[in-house]
Amino acid sequence: MKIDVFNIIGENCITLEDGHKIYDMLYPELSAGKNVELDFENVKIFASPFFNSAIGRLLKDFKPDDLNRLLKITNLNPTGMSVLKRVIENAKEYYSNPNMRKAVDDVLLEQSQNL
Repeated sequence: MKIDVFNIIGENCITLEDGHKIYDMLYPELSAGKNVELDFENVKIFASPFFNSAIGRLLKDFKPDDLNRLLKITNLNPTGMSVLKRVIENAKEYYSNPNMRKAVDDVLLEQSQNL
């Protein structure tokens, strides 16, 4: 399966909501053990909330090696690749380290209560 991000989201991959759209397309395919190509041709702007929502949280249910085997990222510019790599490293730490997860969750909860 190939997902053309530009046709679904447009040239700006920034928001959690847009990332969630991609996640909803990826998750069932990856869960079934199917290979998926995520094509970023013509996408120009990236932000970590998008990648956290679309790809980072996949690491909750998939081992990094399985995700690397099943998910192919294509046509991602160097800026996007840099953001994605940082998101993946953070997600690996978050989902594999309960102490880190609790600390992050506590900070986010505190911040949300102060809004």
